[in-house]
Amino acid sequence: MQSDSEPESPPQLSLSNDTNNEDIHVPEPRDGFYGYTDEKSLQHMEEKRWAHRRTSDVSTVVTDGGAQIAGSLKLTAIPEPQKSGEPTYAPLFYQDQESISATQAQIHATITPEYERVFQLFQRALELRDKYIFKSLQRLGDDPRHHDDHFHGIIEGYADVAGVKPDANFAGARREHSTYQPWKIYPKPPPPHWRFNSKKQAATTAEDLDDFEEEFEFKECDIPGPHDWTFELDDKGVYQIYPASGEKTPIFDVPTIREYFVDLDFVLSVISDGPAKSIAYRRLKYLTSQFEMYSLLNESQELAEMKTTNIAPRTLLRSLISIRDFYNVRKVDTHVHLASCMNQKHLLRFIKSKMKRNANDVVIFRDGAELTLEQVFRSLNLSAYDLSIDTLDMHAHQDSFHRFDKFNLKYNPIGESRLREIFLKIDNKIDGRYFAELTKEVMADLEQSKYQNCEWRVSIYGRSEDEWDKVARWVVNNKLFSHNVRWLIQVPRLYHVYKESGSVKTFEDVVVNVFKPLFEVTKDPTSHPELHVFLQRVVGFDSVDDESKAERRIHRKFPYPRLWDLDQNPPFSYWIYYMYANMASLNHWRQARGFNTFVFRPHAGEAGDTDHLTAAFLTSHSISHGILLRKVPALQYLFYLRQIGLAMSPLSNNALFLTYERNPLPDFFKVGLNVSLSTDDPLQFHFTKEPLLEEYSVAAHIYKLPQSSLAELARNSVIQSGFEMEIKRHWLGQQWYLPGAAGNDIHKTNVPNTRLAYRHRTLTEELQLVNQKVGAPVS
Repeated sequence: MQSDSEPESPPQLSLSNDTNNEDIHVPEPRDGFYGYTDEKSLQHMEEKRWAHRRTSDVSTVVTDGGAQIAGSLKLTAIPEPQKSGEPTYAPLFYQDQESISATQAQIHATITPEYERVFQLFQRALELRDKYIFKSLQRLGDDPRHHDDHFHGIIEGYADVAGVKPDANFAGARREHSTYQPWKIYPKPPPPHWRFNSKKQAATTAEDLDDFEEEFEFKECDIPGPHDWTFELDDKGVYQIYPASGEKTPIFDVPTIREYFVDLDFVLSVISDGPAKSIAYRRLKYLTSQFEMYSLLNESQELAEMKTTNIAPRTLLRSLISIRDFYNVRKVDTHVHLASCMNQKHLLRFIKSKMKRNANDVVIFRDGAELTLEQVFRSLNLSAYDLSIDTLDMHAHQDSFHRFDKFNLKYNPIGESRLREIFLKIDNKIDGRYFAELTKEVMADLEQSKYQNCEWRVSIYGRSEDEWDKVARWVVNNKLFSHNVRWLIQVPRLYHVYKESGSVKTFEDVVVNVFKPLFEVTKDPTSHPELHVFLQRVVGFDSVDDESKAERRIHRKFPYPRLWDLDQNPPFSYWIYYMYANMASLNHWRQARGFNTFVFRPHAGEAGDTDHLTAAFLTSHSISHGILLRKVPALQYLFYLRQIGLAMSPLSNNALFLTYERNPLPDFFKVGLNVSLSTDDPLQFHFTKEPLLEEYSVAAHIYKLPQSSLAELARNSVIQSGFEMEIKRHWLGQQWYLPGAAGNDIHKTNVPNTRLAYRHRTLTEELQLVNQKVGAPVS
């Protein structure tokens, strides 16, 4: 915070990207926050200005003494509700273009030099993100898993992480031919119409499809042979790919850590720049007001569009009526941890059943002796009849607020780590058998609901190289494959814990333990056959831990991983780079072999400094939480312009960091950020059998969300998820990756075309505004 007596001059930002300096200058923390006092002061000035305005001022520009941009602060033209005779079921390609043209005709302002400077900074920041996403192959079409019989990729320059860029001419964005074979999902997904029976098998209503259910068999999986390329860890801690000729020049270009910190410092400078914060804040307030006006004028039209598209002849009526509602549109829980994917009642019922039926199972080795389940509970002075929800004590109550240490202890049933090892761990005396049975039961519940899907996060800690094989064998041997489930790998940032216990010596050991098995299985899948099969269902990587921990900086320049033998944990930005860089190198090799690639979706913005969100902005496909964006308007505006996904969990935040009524989810949604709802930890935060529906239900009641907004949140969750292209086309429509109403099928998503046309128009306007030059008319 600046002193009142000696104000600091704003930093002079340069658009150059000079990375020739040999020193690694790690950026200092920057104040990108837009505090409560700043916001209230600005609002007070706005209210006072409008209260004293004259009639003659209404048609003129009123400024606060700073730079002005008159046209961009006006509400754009919002189409009036359509008349009953106008069709609403027709594609809205032409409507989008007409509304944009009408808006441009009404705006006659010019960009001032100050606005041009800020917009150039925003452009440069967006270009940096595009560079990192391009070099890590995280765009739609980069993953061979996206290619099927209908989708062949997107032409270079048109693709973004979630589809075609909103300001691109998407009529010719698709490729005619694919460079990859159509991706085959094994076991194959169910047909469009099926029902769930009590035998936990999906049965179709059509007699000729009764045998569709394909049981997973490991021997049926195709295991390719070795590849002639080689890999090696360089002295900077990044695995590089080399040709078979023995040449020591890496085949693929991965951003260096020096380049990364220079770019990170630039973006931090942008979001902490005073004019950038003010301009971004005004644009966000404008977008919020525009959505509120849109809702007032179009709420009844959206409702009518969701009920029936139009009164049509009898022969067309069936095809024009939407058959979807909130319950039967697809939803994906894009942020949920495997160890807490069940609710407390489910876990309690499972523990009681094991105590009654498997009391003599040898389940743990403690104090030099093997103990049965009965002996473990006898040592705790407990029986099956003594257990209850209150006894388990796994729900995060008020005592966990801003106490992440207490929250972590909630993973232990009855506060006993041995029970967590028995029931909620993979690597234990019984090889995770109980945990696998419990996971299968949760899978059965998901399959029975049919329309709810999950992306479970399973941990790879980086303590040893065999962790990957243990997890893969656990999944394959127990046949933990479900049409409703995909996997993410979460890597906890716990180097300091491993260092203290002696598991690792340097940070390089963690990098090797996490990534070396992945490069080995990519070079020769026969070396880790179970891992090769498991990775086909893995979507990407996550980085998790308590973000509220203080990151004390000891060195002016951080050492490379092979030299990091400190007891101190590396900072967030350091972890993020080495996760990103090694994943980027791995993705290039896997893409060249026709294997599926991965995306980076870390936890960021739940607490901590602004550099957490900034590092994620550069490197990540999407993030979890992101609630601190409410304090960083410039970065929030950049997230909006690139539509970076936010998997938000208001009930989780309510128990840990931010009360429910203060959660920025409704504000983000009004602005137009790509937000979705997720559960995080149903075991700690939810009470019902369907935690995802519980999350939607609470949000609908507290935030007064209409059915159209719930459907939009559900559609966003599917787009953010890592399910295959074939499945997303079935869930959202054949061309879901096109922007706006062009990519919408209301009969599958229940999202009104009017809503998505509005979202596309406002986003396109903002992108055009940022790309304006000084003196040019705002468009």
